Amino acid sequence: MRRLIDVMAALLTLAAVAWAADFYRLVGINVYTEQYIGALCALALPLVYLYVPARRRTRSALDDETGSRGRVDPVPWYDLVAAITGFLACAYIAVRFPVLSEEVSRRPWDGMIVAAVICVLFLEGLRRTSGVAITAVVVVFFVLALGAHLLPDVVAGRKVQLSRLTYALIWDSSAVFGVAMQIITTVVVCFVLFGTMLFKTGGSAFFTDISMALMGRQRGGAAKISILASSLFGTISGSVVANVVTTGVVTIPLMKKGGFRPELAGAIEAVSSTGGQLMPPVMGIAAFLMAEFLQVPYYEVALAALIPAVLFYSALFIQADLEAARAGLALVDPASVPAVRAVLRQGWFFPIPFVILIGTLFWLNYEPETAALLATVAVLLTAFVFGFRGQRPKLRDLFWMLRDTGVIVIELFMIGAAAGAVIGSLNLSGLGFGLTLALVHLSGGNLLALLVIAAIGCIVLGMGLPTVGVYILLATLIAPALIELKVTPIAAHMFILYFGCLSMITPPVAIGAFAASNLAGADPMKTAVQAVRFGWSVFVIPFLFVFSGTLLMQGSALMIAVDFLVAVAGVWFGAAGIIGYSIRPLRAVMRVWHVTAGLFMLLPLGAFAGARVINVIGVCLAIALLASNRLAKRKAWAA
Repeated sequence: MRRLIDVMAALLTLAAVAWAADFYRLVGINVYTEQYIGALCALALPLVYLYVPARRRTRSALDDETGSRGRVDPVPWYDLVAAITGFLACAYIAVRFPVLSEEVSRRPWDGMIVAAVICVLFLEGLRRTSGVAITAVVVVFFVLALGAHLLPDVVAGRKVQLSRLTYALIWDSSAVFGVAMQIITTVVVCFVLFGTMLFKTGGSAFFTDISMALMGRQRGGAAKISILASSLFGTISGSVVANVVTTGVVTIPLMKKGGFRPELAGAIEAVSSTGGQLMPPVMGIAAFLMAEFLQVPYYEVALAALIPAVLFYSALFIQADLEAARAGLALVDPASVPAVRAVLRQGWFFPIPFVILIGTLFWLNYEPETAALLATVAVLLTAFVFGFRGQRPKLRDLFWMLRDTGVIVIELFMIGAAAGAVIGSLNLSGLGFGLTLALVHLSGGNLLALLVIAAIGCIVLGMGLPTVGVYILLATLIAPALIELKVTPIAAHMFILYFGCLSMITPPVAIGAFAASNLAGADPMKTAVQAVRFGWSVFVIPFLFVFSGTLLMQGSALMIAVDFLVAVAGVWFGAAGIIGYSIRPLRAVMRVWHVTAGLFMLLPLGAFAGARVINVIGVCLAIALLASNRLAKRKAWAA
């Protein structure tokens, strides 16, 4: 059984790579995209039941950190039945989709049975891989679609029969086998393979080492190592928890040794890892879905995300620096900080795949999956030719990389199916339009009020969900309401992505902060509270780019640069006021003035007509405070 699982997982990855490389068409196999997805699901759905137990305690899962291949205890008979049934049902879709997709109104018995079986198997697979929360969300929207005609007039939809909804969710190309699953089975699998190969060949160790070499000798160096390493790892990993676990094993003990409290050390790692999902060029996985929702090239999404992401990490560096200065923390032990030259000598070739990835995406305008495959080939070639720390991968390691990728993506397959079910339910019942009108009505047509409601909704709906599931759910429910009030589509989708990711560090269900607290040996809720305090500026950034298009690369280069620098200054003064330290310790009154100056500079230009005047006042106040602090510090030295 273990060998069967390994082979199926590797085949799942290879099948997706072959589609991205256009191999099927080259050998004369021409099928609908939905048929291809059905064939992949015929591998992915059985894998869920063979690999993931109904109760996690009965069977161990893949341990990426230790390199374990995953011990599998005897598979119970009911999981074997579910796996075989799932394989046959998905294979039936791969064969019969062109015919039965045209029979939605008639709903023949064979298509009805297959649809009902797959709906049940996908729901249970979702529960096993992603938890009860997202499964409950899907069930709720399924029930809402059935009762849409009974809801209040503001949100009421059309009446939908159970048989029609069940059939359409599987055989309609805009539901389970729609856009979300198409992106996951093409683009996402290729990028997960890229990330897996990069880190299995030593990329994670190189990123950690170069972060230590660059930041280890600075004030607050331990925290800055965490921030830089998490930004490098997180953009590829696509998972906040995976990012926390991978980099936090090194950075959290380092921060604790440097004097950071356990709760704060865990909080810094959690916030830094969350930002990895928002950092170009890859931005985890959600950015590819965003490009598909917006019907724009991926590079436009990445360019728009660049300034907010840089502002995000600038804010974290500022916070870490001021926290270390206020507490008078010691520098990292110089003996444990490697030399930059030594690190680059060992892994100088790791940036090559990123250069290829960025070049093919941004300059050659290749499809994302093609760019990912080329970058993956570059990873393999450089690893085989140069090796890292004297170690070169062997041919058998390639099989395990394919296998591990297949195991990782089965959760994403279940999430893609869940997203398609939610989208299909909303479209078929007409509830999507009603929910948009309800949100606009609730805000009274006021954009700021709607943004606050949307931010709270994003955090609540995102609790306990993985990043991809969070974004798809919010893009379907909340983004249309923001666009209805004239928010540009890219700003609306970026807004919900930011607040969806922030649900990872926001109590009461902050899975990113909880994972970090486990590594830090700290109280989970205290770690989550510290994460919100440390990352306060991140909750402000989405409001900035909604009102100030310059932060999304919209406008002249001069105005983009000016607004970015003013925003960074605003974050610095705001952080100084909150922490209580600028270039010297601050008393209560000075802290209030620093926060005021920061807020004035952070005020978005589009908030109201006189916003630019408020910005100028904030800059003047900041200059005065800085001069005052320098004068007071000189007097203290003289004394």
